[in-house]
Amino acid sequence: MSMLHRDLGVHRAVKTASGLYVGGGWRDGADRLTVIDPATGAQVGDVVAASAEDARASVAAAHAAFPAWSALPPDERGAPLRRAHALVLERAAELARAMTLEGGKPVDEAEGEVRWGAEFLLWYAEEIRRPWGEILASNGPSQRLYVRRRPRGVVACITPWNFPSSMITRKLAPAVAAGNTVVLKPAEQTPLSAVLLFEIFHEAGFPPGVLNLVCGEPAPIGEVFTEAPEVRQLSFTGSMATGRLLAARCAETGKKASLELGGHAPFIVFADADLELAAQQLTFSKLQNAGQTCIAANRVLVERSVLGALGELLTERVRAARIGDGLEPGVTVGPLIDAAAVAKVGGQVEDALARGARALCGGGPVDGLDRDRFYAPTILADVPLDARIATEETFGPVAPLIGFDSEEEALAIANASEYGLAAYLFTRDLGRAHRVGEALEYGMVAVNDGALGWVQAPFGGVKGSGDAREGGRLGLEDYLDVQYLSVNF
Repeated sequence: MSMLHRDLGVHRAVKTASGLYVGGGWRDGADRLTVIDPATGAQVGDVVAASAEDARASVAAAHAAFPAWSALPPDERGAPLRRAHALVLERAAELARAMTLEGGKPVDEAEGEVRWGAEFLLWYAEEIRRPWGEILASNGPSQRLYVRRRPRGVVACITPWNFPSSMITRKLAPAVAAGNTVVLKPAEQTPLSAVLLFEIFHEAGFPPGVLNLVCGEPAPIGEVFTEAPEVRQLSFTGSMATGRLLAARCAETGKKASLELGGHAPFIVFADADLELAAQQLTFSKLQNAGQTCIAANRVLVERSVLGALGELLTERVRAARIGDGLEPGVTVGPLIDAAAVAKVGGQVEDALARGARALCGGGPVDGLDRDRFYAPTILADVPLDARIATEETFGPVAPLIGFDSEEEALAIANASEYGLAAYLFTRDLGRAHRVGEALEYGMVAVNDGALGWVQAPFGGVKGSGDAREGGRLGLEDYLDVQYLSVNF
């Protein structure tokens, strides 16, 4: 057994199971994966680190469970999802505090993620009751042509550290609702959320082998996931480099690879926009999880005539943020995940300043906090297009302001990226909203809003950001094969 080494202030002592859940039971192992609090550097727990052999056992268990699970009526597959939804909400505070300990995000924000993630469990329990198919025009009176959808088989899921709870439910819920079985590997930095969720899934009554959990280092587990013939699909959220490597390996064995590979989101503000609203939504987008989200606004493109005004509004809001340990009351921005993340953000800011940018606020460490763990929320003005922060994903609380003079220029800058996940657009002109929104080469565009992750909507990108869709009906369809039947009589 493993234990969180810090008082979580919850109704019961929090003990996590081994971290290796295979065939309906928890297993022990010789190797351990240490979990570090990014706010303090202290160890807050440890779990079993799965070996390649453990990963193969999880795949075998999922493969054995698939025939019976996929044969169940949709409503029976939805029943444990509904029970899990209720249990997650019941234990939301416990799950949130564990997430803060391992990932750093403020505890209120963490609880919001837990509750949002729970929605996927309930939504797909209901959506699977609405199957869809087609009856095609036949070529004669004794022929019927049908198109139906059926589960694919074993699905391997790899989830990221920045949303350690909701990314699990967003992948797992549609996969198992569709009739597949799952083997899941959470990020090695944040396994505690996954273990606590799997304790809930076990209590919710999923049959043995339907859901399996392997925590540990990515290389040996990923190799099993991509090579095992029983695995028919890999769902991955993470970096572009890792996603491309996994996709290449999946191609060798004919597996479907569903990839969500991050972004470099433009946030476009036209002069006719509601600047107060734009500043509010940009602050939310940029400071959520300390900027460590794949859809965070990375390049703030502002029509030049309102560049100064928006900069002032942003600076006022960003300076009001409270930075610190996510378990402390009132903290709105927590630490970055590790020292390497802080160094990357600092390097991008230093590069921009060296190329002529100005820091309206922030631009370095936070007074009184560990400089290897925290970075001050920062607004940069006069950022040139050749700065690293204008071309690279940041994953930190920094907003670079870039001026433009026309729609055409704004679109050219926004689309000049290999990424294509999310984009934001602020204007009061309805025609411009449609015109520019449809011209943006991104899988998701929010108009006059800074949020995109709704359970009923298809989350995903284009170009280098992958082509998977998670959420909504398309999120279910991503885990189903199409079968065409020609019946003659």
